[in-house]
Amino acid sequence: MIELVEVSKRYGREDAGWAVRQLSLTVATGELVALLGESGSGKTTLLKMVNRLIDPDLGEVRVAGRDVHGEDPVALRRTIGYVIQHAGLLPHLSVADNVAMVPRLLGWDRNDTERRVDELLALVGLPAADYRTRFPDQLSGGQRQRVGVARALAARPQVVLLDEPFGALDPITRVALRGELARIHRELGLTTILVTHDMVEALTLADRVVVMCRGEVRQIATPRELVNTPADDYVAQLVEVVRDQSRQLYALAKPEQPERPDPPQRRDGG
Repeated sequence: MIELVEVSKRYGREDAGWAVRQLSLTVATGELVALLGESGSGKTTLLKMVNRLIDPDLGEVRVAGRDVHGEDPVALRRTIGYVIQHAGLLPHLSVADNVAMVPRLLGWDRNDTERRVDELLALVGLPAADYRTRFPDQLSGGQRQRVGVARALAARPQVVLLDEPFGALDPITRVALRGELARIHRELGLTTILVTHDMVEALTLADRVVVMCRGEVRQIATPRELVNTPADDYVAQLVEVVRDQSRQLYALAKPEQPERPDPPQRRDGG
């Protein structure tokens, strides 16, 4: 469904370093792939090449077999769901109007659009009767992010791009939305790319994980393969961070051992 063939991108002068360098990746229909790496590793640049927010300097990007460079970028983006951190909702529009934005731009019938809005709000756990007339500043961060997901799905895209969608949320909300995302991905049969710097998020959500560093791929593997057979020292260090956190939590969960009292002192000095 999504193919990136030897894509490269750099910003600024020709002697500047590559943000992404000679990277190839295929994401199968119905697959969820996580792009994992530190800030500046090229994850978001790679993601934005798919919907032409950024064009590669070299290489080719294909969606459903078509080279996206030959597509009108605005029309292309209306067929691809896109969710960013902080949701990016328009503050002057209601929840319903935010979700309905792309169907209206595509000229959908009004009744069809309204039905789709209600359907999607229910799908993301925000009943239309309670939320469709609210405005973004009347929602919690997690609720705004749910509306962002609903808006991304409004025009029934088969491809969804997620750029750090849970990064600004508290841990409890983040875990809840991860579960919702996994459910929606499976129910709708989406092809999804998720950008994250959270190792646990990548391992628990993705079918495959792409580990990136300085614009290059270090490993592409299933979560199990990544944990058990890291390809190099960099990947091994990432895995070890998660293992070390698990060990620390396990140590805290163990019952605290009572301190042993000092043995009594003998009065005869013996």
